[in-house]
Amino acid sequence: MMTNELNELAMFAKVAAERSFTRAAAKLGVSQSALSHTIRRLEQRLGLQLLARTTKSVAPTAAGAALLRDLAPALEQIDLAVNRARSDRHEPAGRLRIFMSRSAAAMVLLPRLAAFAEAYPKVVLDVVTGTGPADLVAGEFDAGIQLGEYIQKDMIAVRVTPELRLAVVGSPAYFASRSVPQAPRDLHDHRCITLRHTGGPYRWEFEKEGKSVTIAPDGPLIIDETHLAIQAALSGVGIGVAYEEQVAEHIAKGRLLRVLEDWTPPIPGFSMYYPSRRHQPAALAALINALRVPHRNDR
Repeated sequence: MMTNELNELAMFAKVAAERSFTRAAAKLGVSQSALSHTIRRLEQRLGLQLLARTTKSVAPTAAGAALLRDLAPALEQIDLAVNRARSDRHEPAGRLRIFMSRSAAAMVLLPRLAAFAEAYPKVVLDVVTGTGPADLVAGEFDAGIQLGEYIQKDMIAVRVTPELRLAVVGSPAYFASRSVPQAPRDLHDHRCITLRHTGGPYRWEFEKEGKSVTIAPDGPLIIDETHLAIQAALSGVGIGVAYEEQVAEHIAKGRLLRVLEDWTPPIPGFSMYYPSRRHQPAALAALINALRVPHRNDR
């Protein structure tokens, strides 16, 4: 009902401004007969004659002129809002709500954020961090960043990192009185720092020469973020797992020792995902282009 009324009032305002059904119909993209019928229906519903018609001219009546004075500010605001929405499709602007893990924020977004903010100063990124996949629609998110293997099949996904590798690490102090594991099964004799993931603790997956091994780690700490797991490993709590990139400096400086490296093959990297390509905001398209990995096939 409200949509019909707004259409009718907008058509009335156009006829009054043009002082002609013919010119107004041409600008509105409707037939003259359809426009006349719409105005008559509006007048009947209001019980007022809004336009005085002669064979040569059309002009607002006193009631029509009064209605126009009240309508003009509202119609102008609607027009401005519609034009602003249309411009957002072409010029990157506005707020984008993005869901991702802290690891994804540190590895994907932050290294490219300064350049993105410089290029698109009218875009505001509202980033929410958490563990596991999120329901983007229910959470009113525009997009998310997640490991490719955890993204729902009905989502559009764009790769934003190359393949990643996990690193199993412990501190020199921890290994000072313990043997270094040579195979995944040796982890059962060690204190492991367990990462919590969707559905429960993350199971460590290994592969070597076509042989796959999955370990349910056991230890004194269950935690939900790799950065905290790294800090625990640095403190000598036990053996932890993190992305290779996150611990590379610690390994290079001898603060952490990497084990089972030949058992950790590459895994699919992070992807940016969102529900649909239809009517994609220009701001989201700009962020995707800024983060995507070149020359990758997206689904």
